[in-house]
Amino acid sequence: MVTGSTAYAQVYKTPADTVKLNKEYKEVSNDIADLTAKLTIAQNNLPDYQAKANATESNAQNAAVTSSVQADKATKGGLKEARKAKRNSKKAYHEAKNAQSAKKDVSHQDDKIESLTGQLAKKQERLQQLTAMRTSINAQLPIL
Repeated sequence: MVTGSTAYAQVYKTPADTVKLNKEYKEVSNDIADLTAKLTIAQNNLPDYQAKANATESNAQNAAVTSSVQADKATKGGLKEARKAKRNSKKAYHEAKNAQSAKKDVSHQDDKIESLTGQLAKKQERLQQLTAMRTSINAQLPIL
């Protein structure tokens, strides 16, 4: 963390550095706008991922119950019930895999939001540093 903050040492100190300062200021401002947009999109998509995860979890539980019931019938019945039990068990397996995938999607979305939030915080900190440098340079300029 210490090395990261020294990389952003005050490099713009004189009025001659104003052009470079303004260029970086503009780039950082644009990055902040882009990250803010991406973060908003990710946060807006999160409820959809969570709803899908909940729905697939419910489907998986229902398929597991159906499979269990059919397996119980198969132990008491014939070949037809055994085939149905096999089909239901495959369906339950696939539904469970879908639920697992949906949970991973939610987790990935949470990670994405966390990452974007961290990047945004770093960019905002840099923008504050640049603003302080700009203020320092403006204080050096003569008043007309």
